[in-house]
Amino acid sequence: MAVMVPLLYALDQFTKHLAVDRLTVGQPVEVIPGLLWFSLHFNPGAAFSMGTQFTVVLSVLALGVLAGLLAFAAPRVRSWLAAVGIGWLIAGVAGNLTDRLFRDPGPFLGHVVDFIAIRGFAIFNVADMCITGAAILLIIWSFRSERR
Repeated sequence: MAVMVPLLYALDQFTKHLAVDRLTVGQPVEVIPGLLWFSLHFNPGAAFSMGTQFTVVLSVLALGVLAGLLAFAAPRVRSWLAAVGIGWLIAGVAGNLTDRLFRDPGPFLGHVVDFIAIRGFAIFNVADMCITGAAILLIIWSFRSERR
């Protein structure tokens, strides 16, 4: 986790920096014709832009989740699968929390940078991929540990 979390966090922040620097809102760039675009969006809400009026609540919740993961979950990890899942979750939560704390319009009100668009699905970022991957891994880990 000590290597994976900073690397994934840095990848998230670097790709968001590139997106903000090189993309323009409302001008998507097609990557895979008919399937994948880079399309810059600033999301004040949660997944699928839900809860846009609760940006402060989402920021405080993310801060609490991150603190809980670092203080309680990470030190208790005993398997590689749980370590990867918790590590991805920490990196993803930290990546999106950084946007909420340091991007416009201000602390705890910042909008998350989303830029990867899949046709008919959603627009997301590397942190979102980490969070989704973590959820999948932790579900698999819970079923595997149930059998033991």
